[in-house]
Amino acid sequence: MNNGTFGFGIIGAGMIAHVHAKAIGAIGNATLVGLHSRGIEKMEAFASQHHCKAFHSLEDMLADPAIDIVCICTPSGAHENPTLQCIQAGKHCLVEKPLEVTLEKCDSIIEASRQTGMKVGVIFPSRFYDQALLLKKAIDDQKFGDIVLGDAYVKWHRSEAYYKSNPWRGTIALDGGGALMNQGIHSVDLLQWYMGKVESVQAFAGNRRHKGIEVEDTVVAVLKFANGAMGNIECSTAIFPGDLKRIEINGTVGTAVLQESNLTKWEFVEMTEENRQLNEGMKGNALAHGGGASNPADISFVGHQRQIEDMIHAIETDTQPMVDAVEGRKAVEIVLAIYESAKTGKIVHLP
Repeated sequence: MNNGTFGFGIIGAGMIAHVHAKAIGAIGNATLVGLHSRGIEKMEAFASQHHCKAFHSLEDMLADPAIDIVCICTPSGAHENPTLQCIQAGKHCLVEKPLEVTLEKCDSIIEASRQTGMKVGVIFPSRFYDQALLLKKAIDDQKFGDIVLGDAYVKWHRSEAYYKSNPWRGTIALDGGGALMNQGIHSVDLLQWYMGKVESVQAFAGNRRHKGIEVEDTVVAVLKFANGAMGNIECSTAIFPGDLKRIEINGTVGTAVLQESNLTKWEFVEMTEENRQLNEGMKGNALAHGGGASNPADISFVGHQRQIEDMIHAIETDTQPMVDAVEGRKAVEIVLAIYESAKTGKIVHLP
């Protein structure tokens, strides 16, 4: 940290790296120092666009004392090695979702973080929007009574060109899975954050549109939660035109629906003045972006900005970031259990 400003490095120069760069640029006490990527042309174009240094070797980047935090923006199945290198070099890390595509790789990152004291956060920006946090507080305050159902719907559109745009997309090794691991994992994370521990899953998966990829483009799963509630997840990249992701929480005395970053339903048996005002405010809700439903680039950087600010706060106060590596592992475990159930046709129990 120089003069109270945290220096950032980025590994990877794909679409999501640009979101990180914009988010860092919007934070007063953060600066983007530089980027490393295997693709030299993309790296140099990125560095020029975002006015930072292009590091031609990861070792050079990690040796730079101006860098405090590194954002890992490589393909999903290539998160472990660069994260471990950063940790060993004394850098804190923010890893794009998922933390990794196997539990063994997740655990190696968690262990390295524990041993060194370097902080690791996993990027789940959906948790950081105001109304997502409001819903979390209402659940924690038991405003819904006994939760009956918790459901997640991710009905998105991805073209054939999307899967052909990078050779790693749609592969088991580097994508780690399809619609659920790549797109739906944000909603899996939110759902488990709201509902608590998943006890068991039963699932079906297949390919309705994208027949040339190694992984699923459509999956449905039924979940049983440890608190006795049930729920389901529906996730696809085969649907036209694609819709905003949605979380529904249904309890014995209340219901809420979170669509992307906005609450669109908020009804309780006893409508307090606060609840009435919130309901009234929802009528003017408008999203500034499409949430990536039909265009992966159509996402806001605000959630990333807030999560990066949370990481800075965690370092300043020596606390854990809201979504640390242990927390980030939870969604991966649920996704892998769903895949196991879809493959075997059996109910899979967690852990």
